Formats: sequence, structure tokens, C-alpha cells
Amino acid sequence: MQNNIVLDAKAIERALNRVAHEILESVPDTFALGFIGIHTRGIPLALRLQALCYKFEPSRPVLPTGKLDITFHRDDLSNALPLPKETHVPFDINNQMIILVDDVLFTGRTVSAALNALVDLGRPKVTRLAVLVDRGHRELPIRADYVGKNLPTSLSQSVKVKLMEMDGTDEVVLT
Repeated sequence: MQNNIVLDAKAIERALNRVAHEILESVPDTFALGFIGIHTRGIPLALRLQALCYKFEPSRPVLPTGKLDITFHRDDLSNALPLPKETHVPFDINNQMIILVDDVLFTGRTVSAALNALVDLGRPKVTRLAVLVDRGHRELPIRADYVGKNLPTSLSQSVKVKLMEMDGTDEVVLT
């Protein structure tokens, strides 16, 4: 099985800078932005996007970043229940602009579960989706509002995102 690095650290940095700019350009500057990362790699990406938005527009209100566990909202759980992770959203999401963040958008099932989990926390004014990689092959009518890289893949391929905060390196690998 061959591994191809499709995004290195510099390319990930450029993609996140572009996504942060796109977020700021598309959202009225009076809106407070709240970033919520989907476990696991959506969390450090959400933190990076929040920091970049603050860096590019320090006068814009930016809410703290949260983390969202979708374990019990998935529709593809097997008989063995996985261990839940922590959901921690240290701000009121009601009537806020929420940017849901994940590493890879594939079938759409993770995002569907995340939207269901988000409803348990409140009702945002607007929810948008930011992903580092969109690899296609949707099973549900879900699309990302902000995409770092569109990466056409076959169903037999796998996309692995590695982030410095968890893996000691920044890269996206296609296998």
C-alpha cells in the first residue's frame, strides 16, 4: 500500500489561513464566532482557526472554542459501545454563529451526528461547517461551507490527517 503526502505542514498552514479569511469575509463582523471541534482532530483545527481569525481581525468578537463528542449520536454504532469522549462547550451557543470543524468530510455521517449533538446544547443562529479535507463520496446531503482542500478519492483509498498537537507532525496522507 503506497502512502502519498497530499498536504505537508506548509500546505496545511496555507489552507487554514485561507479558510480563516473565508470565514471572516463571509460572516458579518458584528457576529461573535464560536468554533466547535468534532473529536478528535477537529478540536486542534478549531483552535487554530479561532486563533487565526483573532489574528486577522482582533476587534471581532470571538467566543471560546469547544469540543464535541458525537459517540451516542452516530447511526453506525456496532454492538460494542465505544467509550464516549468529553463534550465541553464553555459558552452559550444560542443565537451564536457556530463554525463546526472537522478534519475530513467523507460520507457526511459524522457531521450529521455532530449536528444532532449540537442541538442538545442549544440552538445556534447559524451553523457552518469547516473541514481541512473534503474527499467526496457523500451518503447524506451535507456539504462544507469552508474547505481547505478538495481531494477526489476512490472508495478504496483512505485519508489520514496528522496534526502536530496529536501526532507530532502536520500532514495529510492518502493511502
